[in-house]
Amino acid sequence: MTNPTASERRRSRRGAAHWAVHADPPPAAVDVLIPTAGRGAELAVALAGLAAQDDPAFRVVISDQSHGPASTDAPAVQAMIRVLRAQGRAVQVHHHLPRRGMAEQRQFLLEQASAPRVLFLDDDVWLEPGALLRLHEALTERGCGLVGYAVQGLSYLDDERPQERQEFAGWRGLVEAETIRRGSPGFERWPLHNAANMAHQAAELGLDDDARFAYRIAWCGGCVLFERDALLVVGGFDFWPQLPAQHAGEDVVAQWRVMERFGGAGILPSGAVHLEAPTTIVDRRAEASEIVLDPDVTSPDPPGPGAQEKGSSHERQAQPHPDPEVPRRHRLPREQGRHHRLRA
Repeated sequence: MTNPTASERRRSRRGAAHWAVHADPPPAAVDVLIPTAGRGAELAVALAGLAAQDDPAFRVVISDQSHGPASTDAPAVQAMIRVLRAQGRAVQVHHHLPRRGMAEQRQFLLEQASAPRVLFLDDDVWLEPGALLRLHEALTERGCGLVGYAVQGLSYLDDERPQERQEFAGWRGLVEAETIRRGSPGFERWPLHNAANMAHQAAELGLDDDARFAYRIAWCGGCVLFERDALLVVGGFDFWPQLPAQHAGEDVVAQWRVMERFGGAGILPSGAVHLEAPTTIVDRRAEASEIVLDPDVTSPDPPGPGAQEKGSSHERQAQPHPDPEVPRRHRLPREQGRHHRLRA
């Protein structure tokens, strides 16, 4: 008896020949949770990336907090929702107002989830074909609480920064629990996900496209796959009432809590691309990790290798500098490219 091919063994995505065949979606192994507000064009691209994923079976849950016209009402977004549903993916859209901050938005999304795993995907991140399956398999192989991709700005492919990759270190075997806080050795890994650093790292390692190389992270932003039970055990984002509505870094708090119980890792090669659109989170004076985890910390900002650098207004990774987006004490340097950096 011959072994089944990859397409025979899995392939939960229905092809075009079956789009008009009425059938219930398969049980989702992953719920993809997307917070959005005022980003119709970016959201459409993010959904197009999901439509290119063959496996595992997944469901999409969108929480739209747009003021004015909803992002999910944009024609391109509606078209991609129809494509996903034709492919056999369930898609839920929630108009979740009023805004109470990103931590509450993420907690709301988590409460809608029912699959064993949840992927928090920012609305300005595109995934290459096969990216979701690689993350899914890596989480199984590594036996930890979360894995994620560095969300890369491809406009920086010609901008090599070996000095920002000095803290890069791979995991061997299972990923271990690790406590990360400001000032801890692991915190110094934060520059790894600047610009397109992990694209350069993957090239330096000579990885194949389907590799699942696990490495140590400070945290991950924009594309993180959790074991849902692990995230729930540590409370998810239930700390949101402790925060003002305008805050940042809520994803870091949840990840650090999961990592110190179950471990976490970045995965190379990264199949996640940042669309390099301006951030929608403008007021960053309240840093969630300092309020929730380290309320008495008064340590100064750690120096960053690019602290004095002037970069594009669309660079994924914020660096320590006095711009309003990254206040001195109340803001961690941004990881993995969730938000653009203002010009210094």
